[in-house]
Amino acid sequence: MMTKLQYITQNYPGWTHSQLAHAACKAGVGWVQLRMKEEKESEVIASAKEIRSICNSFKATFILNDFVEIAKAIDSDGVHLGTNDMSIQEARHVLGSDKIIGGTANTLSQIVKLIEDGADYIGLGPFRHTDTKKKLDPIIGASGVESILYEMKNRKIAIPIYVIGGICIEDLESLKKMDVDGIAVSGLITKAIVNQTAETVVRKINKMYPHKVVSKDKIKIEL
Repeated sequence: MMTKLQYITQNYPGWTHSQLAHAACKAGVGWVQLRMKEEKESEVIASAKEIRSICNSFKATFILNDFVEIAKAIDSDGVHLGTNDMSIQEARHVLGSDKIIGGTANTLSQIVKLIEDGADYIGLGPFRHTDTKKKLDPIIGASGVESILYEMKNRKIAIPIYVIGGICIEDLESLKKMDVDGIAVSGLITKAIVNQTAETVVRKINKMYPHKVVSKDKIKIEL
């Protein structure tokens, strides 16, 4: 189930990925992505198992960033794949047709390629600079998002679009006006968890982006 808000875990002093995931779900997040790019595989497996259980208890969707084989082993709801990760097609072969597979895009041509490869949604960005990711693609900003959405509409290209990368609370209104399908955030929710304001922040986001399911059925391309 793809809800409007996706929370991406991160390394944060004094907090484990599992603790962050639990706090996010408790605050009302309905979709969690585990992102552990530098840890040992054994640590990823342990965290993935814990968060799988947490998300099950909250009836939340759980996906992994990369680590397709681990996703299959623990029966996660899917994966998100970056430009240097396993291909969408390979991941689909491993996971099957019923799992969510998202892909990262920075340009319209990348979106088209991901649709052709069978992605279920796009993480479009980075919207702003973010410290969560070390090697950033060019920042596209509000104007870049608007331009890509405009071109998609003109060319009758459709797939759920989640804007990602450095999103601040002040960006929510403008992103809503752009009619994006949802947002994927890390620091915004993590800082709220640490500051004990997560429920307030998540409630605000869910009010602006109603806590609904984004349908994968909208995917189409007419070139």
